[in-house]
Amino acid sequence: MSYEPVSDGELAAVVTYLEMLEPPRADVPQSTLRLRRVTEPDPDQYRALFRKVGARWLWFSRLAMGDQELQAIIGDPKVELYEVAAVEPVVGMLELDFRESGECELAFIGLVPELAGQGHGRWLLAEALKLAWRDGTSRVHVHTCTLDHPAALSAYRRAGFTAYKRAVERFPDPRLLDILPADCAPQLPVVGTLASTAPSPAS
Repeated sequence: MSYEPVSDGELAAVVTYLEMLEPPRADVPQSTLRLRRVTEPDPDQYRALFRKVGARWLWFSRLAMGDQELQAIIGDPKVELYEVAAVEPVVGMLELDFRESGECELAFIGLVPELAGQGHGRWLLAEALKLAWRDGTSRVHVHTCTLDHPAALSAYRRAGFTAYKRAVERFPDPRLLDILPADCAPQLPVVGTLASTAPSPAS
């Protein structure tokens, strides 16, 4: 066994890619939440939702994009964005990407951390698959990494996804680039000589 050091200010994660080649047979669980389609997504509102759902797990890719690049994705007619709502508060998001012919990628799917462990995640994933499997879809795929919610990989497999590839991803710590606040993702502390340059978490 060998270990490869990770440079100061950098993070590394093992990414697992999963796919599903036929619709699942499981019923959709019940939930008090509901999906609401966002037909004209605004980049700033999208970033706020993205940060609200994903900051705990260091989601940052869309936060690093400029308005034009982000709008080109979320404004594409083959990309569908949904808010997960509990009456009025928005507590999650779902983004389905149909830009590859015959395929749907679960680009982003998640709930705010406060809803973890209440069964809503199983409902959301089942709803996502119901929307993904439509006429013309022959493959649904998703990827997750070791920085994501610890139950994410097992949830995808339980839903019927099969892992087909792994990769190691390296990227600058978004908390040191002011893309995400220093106090998010406390389960993954900033380490190394650059840790002293990071803003102090709010008390």
